[in-house]
Amino acid sequence: MTDETAAKAPRRSSLKPLRSMLPFAARYKGRAFAALGALVAASAATLAVPIAVRGMIDNGFVAASGHSINQTFSVLMVVVSCLALASALRYYLVMTLGERVVADVRAAVFSHLTELSPAFFDTARSGEIVSRLTADTTQIKAAAGSSASIALRNLFLFFGAAVMMVVSSPWLSSIVLAAIPLIVLPLVAFGRTVRKRSREAQDTLADASAYAQEAIGAIRTVQAYTSEVLVTSRFTAEVNRAFDAARTQIRTRGLLTFVAIFLVFVSIISVLWIGARAVVAGDLSAGTLGQFVLYAVFAAGGLSELSQVWGELTAAAGAAERLAEILEIRPAVTAPANPQVLPPKALGEIRFEGVSFAYPSRPDMATLTDLSFAIRPGETVAIVGPSGAGKSTVFQLLLRFYDPAAGRILVDGVDVARADPRDVRRRMALVAQDPVIFAADVRDNIRFGAPGATNMAVEQAAAAAHADSFVNALPEGYSTQLGERGVTLSGGQRQRIAIARAILRDAPVLLLDEATSALDAESERLVQAALDTLAKGRTTLIIAHRLATVVGADRILVMDGGRIVEEGTHAELVEAGGLYARLARLQFEA
Repeated sequence: MTDETAAKAPRRSSLKPLRSMLPFAARYKGRAFAALGALVAASAATLAVPIAVRGMIDNGFVAASGHSINQTFSVLMVVVSCLALASALRYYLVMTLGERVVADVRAAVFSHLTELSPAFFDTARSGEIVSRLTADTTQIKAAAGSSASIALRNLFLFFGAAVMMVVSSPWLSSIVLAAIPLIVLPLVAFGRTVRKRSREAQDTLADASAYAQEAIGAIRTVQAYTSEVLVTSRFTAEVNRAFDAARTQIRTRGLLTFVAIFLVFVSIISVLWIGARAVVAGDLSAGTLGQFVLYAVFAAGGLSELSQVWGELTAAAGAAERLAEILEIRPAVTAPANPQVLPPKALGEIRFEGVSFAYPSRPDMATLTDLSFAIRPGETVAIVGPSGAGKSTVFQLLLRFYDPAAGRILVDGVDVARADPRDVRRRMALVAQDPVIFAADVRDNIRFGAPGATNMAVEQAAAAAHADSFVNALPEGYSTQLGERGVTLSGGQRQRIAIARAILRDAPVLLLDEATSALDAESERLVQAALDTLAKGRTTLIIAHRLATVVGADRILVMDGGRIVEEGTHAELVEAGGLYARLARLQFEA
């Protein structure tokens, strides 16, 4: 997959998606090889037990061979001690390896998500993404840890026991080995079905998680509209869908387990019956039959347990497939191979030249059409117009969240499409209409604009944003936790935190997107004072519906239908009697 729209292509392979996890495990080769060594040692100790049993049966029950019994059981104690030690070591190494791999996978997927362009998040659901980061990686942990270890152990036991069966009795082994294809083929066939059902169960669970996150995030709206029963019923329906999918998966795995165990032990019983007749006939010693049966049980147990592990591994393959889908998505906006460097001295000059654009989610609806304008360094320019005119899209393109379909955008004389997006964004500070406040303390929320800033710099930025007065009144001052999305703050307080963040960033270009539209008069006065402080010496672009906030701008660009239809100062535009004058009359004369 090479773009952000191809996120759910169907896959038909079995365990192949797990290959995408191998690079993460390869980072810890030493631990993996140590675990493999412990696994081999435990398997070898297990395979040594039937040899001792054969000696005990054939020789140990003779009255004169008490020394032989002691010797046999002493060897057995050593073997069991080695088995216990190797098994414990294998468990520790494998489980810590699984935890480490999953931690790396989670970090890699999250890091990759932060690199994806907004076009991906326009259609993706955050709840489903979080489900992939949590539930799917937990499934991977089971595979990278215990399931993979158990699978390898049982493979070793199966093949080791098969070899020892041949050594013990070639003709009995030929009967068992002939039955193996009859056992393995159903396992493979059912395994594919299990993986498909597992993927369906994971997808439906992700849908339920996505809806739960959406409803919880809007809990005030839910309760305000007394829609608790509605959202609960919808979530219950999603959960029941997930249950039905999981039940189908469990039913398939249960049938797989039945088929595997039945076929395996039918083959053992058949061989035991044939062997018992051979012992009675004197063609086989009782000890040899006992040794052979133990190896057959080991082989059968290994094969039957592989059916269980196969189901877990195929479920993990479904999870790995969903994670790999994210890792394979490529951002729509990337830095060129040799990005053009922006001038060392940031001026804040901005130019749009013939820019046309439509959002990827609505490609048939042009948002901007042949848009051109220029903003001089240090100039304050307001962009106004009716809803849907394309005002916010100007900011989206300037920040290079998207690339225009035609035309180009220049910052300090450099086409942003030829520059590294991060370099372009470092020259800008955004104050949005609904600023994001993180579930952290005040200091960290402000420092988000400049992670390396000192506490003193943070407090100075808060003072410049007229935020220090209410921050100092909080229970723990700058160390007060603000809760998810800043639910403990008023709208004006959140705006002033966002402005302090922008002040601390100290970028040459300031983008104000409806920064005071939802505030009361007192909050607006304080926020506007903070914005005036912030705008000094910077190129400032203001998007506003409330024209009273832009009357002092150096220039006003009036947009309608993705184009600039008027341009001038407030007085000039009112005098012209066009769209701006009509909007001004509606607001100022209301």
